[in-house]
Amino acid sequence: MTEQNEEVTIYEVPELKTLKPGDHIVALSGQQNTGKTTTFNALTGLNQHTGNWPGLTVDTAEGRYKYNDQGFVMVDLPGTYSLLTATSEEDIAASFVISGMADCVCVVCDACSLERNLVLPLQILELTDKVILVVNLIDEAQKRDITVDFEELSQLLGVPVVGIAAGPHWGLDELKQTIDDVADGRIECHPNRRICDGTESGIERIHKLRGDSPEDSDATAELLVHRAEEIASRVVERGKETGTVRRQRVLDQIFMGPLGIPASLLLLALVFWITIEGANYPSDALQMFFDWATEMLTRGAIFIGMPDFLQGFLIDGVFVVAGKVISVMLPPMAIFFPIFTLLEDFGYLPRVAFRLDHTFQRCGACGKQSLTMCMGFGCNAAGVVGCRIIDSPREKLIAMLTNVLVPCNGRFPTLIMMITIFFSGTGMFSSLISALILVAFVVIGILATFLMSKILNATILRGQPSSFVLEMPPYRKPQVIQVIVRSVIDRTLKVLMRALVCAAPAGAIIWILGNVMVGDASILMHFVDVMNPIGIFLGLDGVILVAFILGLPANETVIPVAIMILMASGTIVNTDDTALIGDLLIGAGWTWKTALCTMVFVLFHWPCATTLLSIRRESGSWKWVGWALLLPTALGVVTCAVLHILLSFIPPFI
Repeated sequence: MTEQNEEVTIYEVPELKTLKPGDHIVALSGQQNTGKTTTFNALTGLNQHTGNWPGLTVDTAEGRYKYNDQGFVMVDLPGTYSLLTATSEEDIAASFVISGMADCVCVVCDACSLERNLVLPLQILELTDKVILVVNLIDEAQKRDITVDFEELSQLLGVPVVGIAAGPHWGLDELKQTIDDVADGRIECHPNRRICDGTESGIERIHKLRGDSPEDSDATAELLVHRAEEIASRVVERGKETGTVRRQRVLDQIFMGPLGIPASLLLLALVFWITIEGANYPSDALQMFFDWATEMLTRGAIFIGMPDFLQGFLIDGVFVVAGKVISVMLPPMAIFFPIFTLLEDFGYLPRVAFRLDHTFQRCGACGKQSLTMCMGFGCNAAGVVGCRIIDSPREKLIAMLTNVLVPCNGRFPTLIMMITIFFSGTGMFSSLISALILVAFVVIGILATFLMSKILNATILRGQPSSFVLEMPPYRKPQVIQVIVRSVIDRTLKVLMRALVCAAPAGAIIWILGNVMVGDASILMHFVDVMNPIGIFLGLDGVILVAFILGLPANETVIPVAIMILMASGTIVNTDDTALIGDLLIGAGWTWKTALCTMVFVLFHWPCATTLLSIRRESGSWKWVGWALLLPTALGVVTCAVLHILLSFIPPFI
């Protein structure tokens, strides 16, 4: 599959799914935060196909468009800051370019940061002749009184240069025409190279760029940086400071200054509040729909004479649990992920990574882990997949194994319910008390992430923390519609489908355990009796511990399973009546101490099946799935056991 020459890895180019006879192939490259994805979306619309590179978990995308009756297939290569450090993303980008498969390569740059963005195109110019430099965000440059001399830039590089603003679709027709001309050979490119003379093979060119030693690579990087700064100084003219620049500076004073951490916590609390409150109504509506659908399916099953066992197995087991997972999981993810992506597009999340980089480095991890940790608040499985942005395999594993230590949207309902029943009290300040307690548990999860990252770095994943290049993008107005579509399709629906694959069979198992009798009790009740001593040792009880175990496929089912056991029902009971749930728990002997231990175990226990499958897929090894099961569970068991012992010294009337 691969050809290796020291540190150079050339990957097999995948078959393009949308390619038709006679199509031109266009590669799209660029650094992060240059609007590369926006450019790709603007050119291809929704006519896109996404997938992974063969044998790797690196996302690729391809899309089609037609221009002048000619078909074009655009391949969106992974965003990279350079091609010099031999990460999988950089090797993939280099592999596609030097394969010669593309009829032209479009390299996207930010017009506001041309001196930094030119480093990557200068490297690509060493690898291929057919290059178009796409200077994006010219609308942002105008607001900052920045002008770029495109003709001079084209002469200095020896390739066509096109200025566009992909968001408002400025200059796209000119870009399409230039792509057509370069691909058909009507415009000839003569790149001005400084490192390769053009006679070497592709593998020799990329090897020459990277050199035989780190010193060679550093020397090449220094040469390219100086060249980029020299070119930018000749073609970029900056006017006086504008209102846009002043606003950017004020925002950075807030988010990057002493108030940055408190501001981040307040913003995170606001995102949680919007997610939780906003999800209540659609969750209720979806649950009402699934309750109605369950009733209709039951009537249909009775009408056709379906056996009771099969009816219960399929409807009360598989369908009811799948419906519960959808109604609880879909709305908060559909809210959280777009908000998260909007903050990313706005330019805020890279600043969070920068602020937390020092803390994570002290733990032996990478600053980018802060971003994947934030994604984990929406869904730990999505956070695990998001760890692809971390270049170091060791630090990527640390981020994946610790992502479950922050509560996801599947665990928030249980935390909120425990807080509401046992801790918030009544009165005008009850909501504020609930919010403060919830934020406290979030902070505990973050601190546990730091601690576990440091432990992993000192034990099974020893090594030195790596540095990473982080381009601070300007604050920009997000592309709201594109963000919503992209986050719902790429994150929400994919994660939901994985969860349903796990939840549907789990529903069948739960129904069987609750309805197959052994003696005078169901298998489920026997299971509860066996687990009760362990549950009491942890400050819990057998009911909630069994609910946690059966909630492995999806955390959303923990409380419904516990209610099912307490009500001696043979199927999942759908109720959001907090008072009823409180009466059931208190009647079973629960106190605030039980609730507190339960909340700790909610925070620290095994990942859901969807997260475990994502870890297996991303790491390529069941070994790390085992560690992902062991680490948070061990932390939860030890913490709950110690907490239970300490709480036993507190008088019961407190």
